[in-house]
Amino acid sequence: MHRQPIRHPGYFALALLLIAPQAAAMDSVPIPPAVSGAMAQAPSAQAIAEYRRRLKAYQEARAGFEAEAGAYWNSIAEKRRGRNAKRREHLAVGQDDYVLTQPPVYTGPKRPRNPEPEPEQKHRARKYIPVVADLLKAAAEHFQFTPQRPSSEIEFKRAYARTASAAGLTREQAVRVYAFETGGNGNHDMQSGLEYSRQARAISTAIGYNQLLTTNSVELVAEQGREILRALAEKAARLSGAARSAMDHKIAVLKRMVAVARSVPDEWAQHEKLGDTPLGWGIHAMVLDIDVGPLLQTHKLLTSVIFARAKGYTRPLTAAELEMMNLTGDSTGLDMVTMPLALRERVPTANFFQRSGYERNPVAIRHNTVAKLLAVTDSRMDSNSRLPGAKELAAVF
Repeated sequence: MHRQPIRHPGYFALALLLIAPQAAAMDSVPIPPAVSGAMAQAPSAQAIAEYRRRLKAYQEARAGFEAEAGAYWNSIAEKRRGRNAKRREHLAVGQDDYVLTQPPVYTGPKRPRNPEPEPEQKHRARKYIPVVADLLKAAAEHFQFTPQRPSSEIEFKRAYARTASAAGLTREQAVRVYAFETGGNGNHDMQSGLEYSRQARAISTAIGYNQLLTTNSVELVAEQGREILRALAEKAARLSGAARSAMDHKIAVLKRMVAVARSVPDEWAQHEKLGDTPLGWGIHAMVLDIDVGPLLQTHKLLTSVIFARAKGYTRPLTAAELEMMNLTGDSTGLDMVTMPLALRERVPTANFFQRSGYERNPVAIRHNTVAKLLAVTDSRMDSNSRLPGAKELAAVF
């Protein structure tokens, strides 16, 4: 606080005696930070008026953009429904069945900063993403099972290569998808977000060579469980003693997991909901098992190959095409895969996304046509395939 100086000489000494104790007392009482901050930062009427003017301009620009963007993304959805209807009727799909313009981009003013204090916003708690330790704990608690981990990474690679090759996947498909999904050096237990440091934060439940989510594991166990059980039974028939007992226990556990996975409707949303529970985490732990993990990783790609064949697409899928189906889902991915090469150059990637997913995907935005997206996928596969992990996987095929 600033005081006016006492200038009359006759009163100086007395005033000093009277003021000193009071001043000392006042100086000893701190001004609350909130009060001093408010005093120092109180905005002027002019600043508030300017903020409101700029806010109005921003809101008007944003409203215009939202109207344009809403119309664009509605047309994307309508075209998608039209393509699906045509395919159900076995009719040809052409360029008129796609939106051929790129999504509108907001170029108006930024939202201005409010000079007045605003009420504190309550932040929603970040959703917890389970890590490998959580999966193992869930498997032990809910299924009384601990996945059999490989003695080394090369052991898992050999098991995966045998399984993938026997299922009809080519070395090129398996290795290049592995290179893309893991960066070319991933382990069987690599989790998205934790690739380079165990101290980092997981950004999803995606694990392993083909980065399976909990939802993928639940869905594969529900839909491919019988095939996986048959493969384990064939392996069990060649074993004896303790190894046979361990395999029999694994088969019994997997049967329980299949029952749990099939207890909900065979829909992605239902599998996702189950995957968000400790039961789903326990099922997802099977991606770490030396016997079941390679089967789950293989079936994730194999189901896409089978889907394409069932839809009449008989040409072998390139690794980049297979990755599109792996990333976007079989139906959406096949939409891109079956597109004539000339049309790939013209069709924006926005045709294959919901608005929210597209706006969070810088790769799809930057490489904004089907041809460009496939090209950058191939390019990354090329470079990552030269890394040690990918070379090691290629060598054991």
